[in-house]
Amino acid sequence: MKPEDLELLVTRTMPFGKHAGCVIADLPPNYLGWFAREGFPPGEIGRLLQLMYEIDHNDLKFLLKPLRPHSREKA
Repeated sequence: MKPEDLELLVTRTMPFGKHAGCVIADLPPNYLGWFAREGFPPGEIGRLLQLMYEIDHNDLKFLLKPLRPHSREKA
């Protein structure tokens, strides 16, 4: 994982599937779990989905809050 990957989780949107257009950090846990069971796609999107799954699975979503674009506007 690269530190900039955390920022990508709150800015990059899902490019395909049922949740296309949804920010990766906002994907439902059951959708992330489906990828964990069935296999993550190749490339950057797969790497980001896997990272988001680990963050969600380990209850670490609070780490992303200060990185969200709207959080920076209030600071």
